Amino acid sequence: MATPHLLVHDKKDTVGVVVIEGLKKGTDMLCVVTADNSSFKLKSKMDVPIGHKVALSDIKKGDTIWKYGQDVGIAKAKIGKGDHVHVHNIKTKRW
Repeated sequence: MATPHLLVHDKKDTVGVVVIEGLKKGTDMLCVVTADNSSFKLKSKMDVPIGHKVALSDIKKGDTIWKYGQDVGIAKAKIGKGDHVHVHNIKTKRW
């Protein structure tokens, strides 16, 4: 298997984590689901730094964001499939 661009930890996750330096807009990413070693392709809609998240599908404002099979926050705005997901469009539910 080729080197993945994005790792997804659980089938119910709505975001994956970029695992390469310098991911560029328009990249056809190889995405690997670590729970079962399956893979899929997804096009990056933005430049995304390593360690940041990318939306696996369209996410509506107010939707829960799932990473590692866990609730990691809520969408502050609509997020499109392939978009960068970070503090500008997600916040914790704690405060």
